[in-house]
Amino acid sequence: LVAVNYGGRLEIVEGINTLLKENIKSITLEDFQRYLYTKDVPDPDLLIRTGGEMRISNYLIWQIAYSEMYFTDTLWPDFSPTEFLQAIIDFQRRSRRFGGV
Repeated sequence: LVAVNYGGRLEIVEGINTLLKENIKSITLEDFQRYLYTKDVPDPDLLIRTGGEMRISNYLIWQIAYSEMYFTDTLWPDFSPTEFLQAIIDFQRRSRRFGGV
């Protein structure tokens, strides 16, 4: 998923504002996800961050709660299929805990 002019915080606030307009008093986590821009897209298993930055930059902050992250110094225009494969191999070696210890 590549997002342009997107902000995760704004997405959450707009979802909450929609809930308030609908006069909803109580919801579950699953209910809330239906109010996000990405409601029809599954949460990512892997977030690849290029350009040497070690931050998420307000990107999918709700959706990446349990995503694995791969950081690389390679800039986005130079990110090759070979490096993408390396990110996938790195991901496959991990033991996902989904927030557990």
